[in-house]
Amino acid sequence: MATDAVACASRGHEVQQLAARTAACVDHVDAALARLVSVELQSWQSPAGRAYRTSLSFQAASLRRSRAALQEAVAVVLRHAQNVMMPPGRPG
Repeated sequence: MATDAVACASRGHEVQQLAARTAACVDHVDAALARLVSVELQSWQSPAGRAYRTSLSFQAASLRRSRAALQEAVAVVLRHAQNVMMPPGRPG
């Protein structure tokens, strides 16, 4: 029984590490969004510049959706880590 508890704790720690790595991805997306916004704010007047800004805007919207999905993933992985840390047979 003690070995089960140790194994569950070890697996739970590994899953928590996965959650931390996923949270780091959210930070990377935030940094990328900040860079995109700074480029979007440049006032290019040419048609090509406007088209480029429009394209950046679409990319930023996609990144925002990805960021939201990553945040949900972090929450799900953390919940899973809690469940994994419970020894078999214990209700979660």
